[in-house]
Amino acid sequence: MELQSPREAAAFALSLLDLTNLRDDCDNAAIENLCLRAQTPYGNSAAICIWPRFIAHARNILGPGHPVRIATVVNFPSGDLAVAEVVEETLKAVEDGADEIDLVIPYKAFIAGDEAAVTTMVEAVRAACPQSTLKVILETGEIRDMALVRRASELAIAAGADFIKTSTGKVQVNATLEAADIMLRAIRETKAKVGFKPAGGISTVADADLYLRLAESILGPNWVMPSTFRFGASSLLDDILAVLSGSTAPRAAAGY
Repeated sequence: MELQSPREAAAFALSLLDLTNLRDDCDNAAIENLCLRAQTPYGNSAAICIWPRFIAHARNILGPGHPVRIATVVNFPSGDLAVAEVVEETLKAVEDGADEIDLVIPYKAFIAGDEAAVTTMVEAVRAACPQSTLKVILETGEIRDMALVRRASELAIAAGADFIKTSTGKVQVNATLEAADIMLRAIRETKAKVGFKPAGGISTVADADLYLRLAESILGPNWVMPSTFRFGASSLLDDILAVLSGSTAPRAAAGY
């Protein structure tokens, strides 16, 4: 899809958005507001992404089979939990009504040279949620070395990820176009049916459009769709709605 205007980019980004609230002060009222915000006059976001403790509440609001999917996080944000604990988190999340699981790899162990820790974790969680969409968070801003980002991408894909995701949004460096380029090329070169999710720090339609254009340049003009691409963001929706309503000029993309 060739994006011709900020309005087209905004509408497309909305359909790809995992509208996120992973704030420490999140409560039931904030979840209710998130569910409402995800359903806009211009269409729905792809999903909401929330803490596990709020899944059941969100499912009560959205109801079974709702077009706005419910994503949650496990082994989040530190990536330090034992495999058995993460599997337990995952099983409970699915039982409560989550459609999608965003899993943080044990990135500190990986950085220290333990590739098997990544494979073991991803395979175990994949087995625990065979019907759910599994997005694997690499925490690229902490890995830093782009060769290791590439290797983490390959390991996550081989172990059963449905998506590879840049970041938790909880560290100093989150999504960057550099990491996105490496991860998208890993998807292309492994020839896997795997999606990509940049997350953290993407707050404008102009920012989002840069990632969309990068994905299209690497994987082709028809590759990007909700089943292959998501944005993890909390404030991006505000700029999307501003552009779609014509209430303000689109803001310039942030640096990275």
